[in-house]
Amino acid sequence: MTGGQTDDAFDVDRLVTAIEDFNTVFIRLASVHRMSFSTLSVLHSLSRGGPMRLTDLLATEQIKQPALTSLVAKLAAAGLVSRRPDPSDGRAVLLSLTPAGEQVVRSRHAERVTRLARLTDRLDERDRAVLADARAVLSRLVAIAHDPLAPPPDDPPAPPLDDPPARPRARRRTT
Repeated sequence: MTGGQTDDAFDVDRLVTAIEDFNTVFIRLASVHRMSFSTLSVLHSLSRGGPMRLTDLLATEQIKQPALTSLVAKLAAAGLVSRRPDPSDGRAVLLSLTPAGEQVVRSRHAERVTRLARLTDRLDERDRAVLADARAVLSRLVAIAHDPLAPPPDDPPAPPLDDPPARPRARRRTT
């Protein structure tokens, strides 16, 4: 049960490959506001996590601090991200999306919904039902990943398709 294999019916290695293949398609579904993956990741993190310090944002991104600092400066200059003093520590700065940054995230999400709907419309009812069940499981995995010390959540009913799953807010570090 090591090396990604947990039992005969569940092969983590094959699941990872399927997710990687799906991500290759999914991240390219939206064609509006074409930006680098790092840029889009920062916008998405701020959209889902709310205002956060650069150090907290650094924990969510796969780039080094100098690169992130430069990227945030470019996003601020482009009017997509704003900076304001952190009320809990006047020396620190909180980053958040501007209305223009929020619009980029919303429009890319809306286009992905439209394009993914075209793909899922080609699935039969059974495959769509399996995909709906997988959505609930993936949402639980995301929750576990955001708080690895928390016990796994019970098996709550899947939220309606119109409501994105609630995302935990980024934790502020006190330094």
